[in-house]
Amino acid sequence: MLKRFVIFTHRWLGVPLCLVFLLWFPSGIVMMYWGFPSVTAGDRLKRSPVLDPTTIVVPPEDAYAKLELEEPPRQTTVNSFNGRPVYRFRLAHGEAVVYADTGEERIDVSSEVMGRVAAAWSGQPLSEATVESLDEVDQWTLQGVFRDLSPLSKFSWPDGQQVYVSAETGEIAQYTTKTSRFWAYLGAIPHWMYFTPLRKHGPQWNAVVTWSSGIGTIAVCLGIVAGIWMYSPARVYRYDGMPSSIPYRGYKRWHMIFGLIFGIGAATWAFSGMLSMDPFPLSRNEPPGGGPDAGALLQRAVRAPLDVAAFASFPPRQALAGRADLSVKELELVSFPGRPAYLATLADGETRVLSFDGTIKQEFDRDRLIELITNATRALGLAEIRVLTRYDAYYLDRRRERPLPVLRVRFNDREQSRYYVDPKTALVVGSHRISRWMTRWLYHGLHSLDFPWLYDYRPLWDIVVITFMLGGTALAVTSVVLASNVLSRRSSRH
Repeated sequence: MLKRFVIFTHRWLGVPLCLVFLLWFPSGIVMMYWGFPSVTAGDRLKRSPVLDPTTIVVPPEDAYAKLELEEPPRQTTVNSFNGRPVYRFRLAHGEAVVYADTGEERIDVSSEVMGRVAAAWSGQPLSEATVESLDEVDQWTLQGVFRDLSPLSKFSWPDGQQVYVSAETGEIAQYTTKTSRFWAYLGAIPHWMYFTPLRKHGPQWNAVVTWSSGIGTIAVCLGIVAGIWMYSPARVYRYDGMPSSIPYRGYKRWHMIFGLIFGIGAATWAFSGMLSMDPFPLSRNEPPGGGPDAGALLQRAVRAPLDVAAFASFPPRQALAGRADLSVKELELVSFPGRPAYLATLADGETRVLSFDGTIKQEFDRDRLIELITNATRALGLAEIRVLTRYDAYYLDRRRERPLPVLRVRFNDREQSRYYVDPKTALVVGSHRISRWMTRWLYHGLHSLDFPWLYDYRPLWDIVVITFMLGGTALAVTSVVLASNVLSRRSSRH
């Protein structure tokens, strides 16, 4: 009786969910190499002009004074907007932009400026663009981050480029091409269920994805139980006149074979996909005590509060003078404790530290960093500071874009927290706490198979993941065929 119940439940849960699994597995292969279109910091850097020191006329102290704010900025950078140098002051709430050539604050952005910004980004004449104002989200602006940038103007060119510009800030908010849209339709959109009518309703989309993956996990687990129950090691069944361990024929036979081989992986994959929606309060709770406090204290230890007045004796114009060979595209004002300096980002994405004495360094003083971290965090249970030249289990990146080497700072607090500091930028670039074990191992570990012993060896990781995805796809195909047969038989009875 129990066996029949398990098989019956597995069958009827599989009927509505088989198409979902058929969407998830092949799209997962695509997502290994192509994601959803977005504008990254690298994209912005690539399209930014090299800073011309002769155009940076206004000192940072005078530019910030234009804002008439009492609080110091949390971050100050010099880069470009609409072909002009600007200071970007990051504040507690938002960002203020002041032109470095005139000292005017950027407040309203005209449609002409938006058009020039979009044309410069695309490299195409503005006259050839079709312009439309977006009153609602479309397929490429579904995420919540775009709500803060709306309204958006969309510029489309005949070659397939689409540039979305925020009317609020004049900044590029989104960018797509024919190629990026094509792979998104095959990858991220079906995999994340980013179908516009559903995704634009956030709570409903969240519920659909969470319940689909949760119930899908149960359906697969029941299928594994049924398959093991029906499997006969003694080969008591007959198939084509020969002893067989499997009682079925046709697609049902293949479904059981694929289920026994790939079923556990499919179950853990569906379950880890559900965890990506953060359905359990445990994964959202911030740990008490040393975890987050240690991170904040650590960052303050290596980056002191910024005082723009400290750069009066060595303004950006002077720091960049005679540095044309560096091709600096962005300049950040930093306050390494007791030593104001500039962090220059070059055209290739590399950084250099420009000291007030005119020297150029690859990174901040590593020994000084370790000393600052040790003095500031010793009372929190500092366990060790180690230089990592390879990724570890909690700081890794299969595209190898995260910075190396880094300083790994580990604490003996109850969260066993660890932080990763980039000596090139003096920034905390990664962290991990025990309270996030579910996200690290049950989500990233099971869903992306980013285990260090596999992740570090490509293309081994690719081969393993693609093999699993193809097996899951085969399992989903047999599910769809069997589900259609079930529905056909049922409809024929009526």
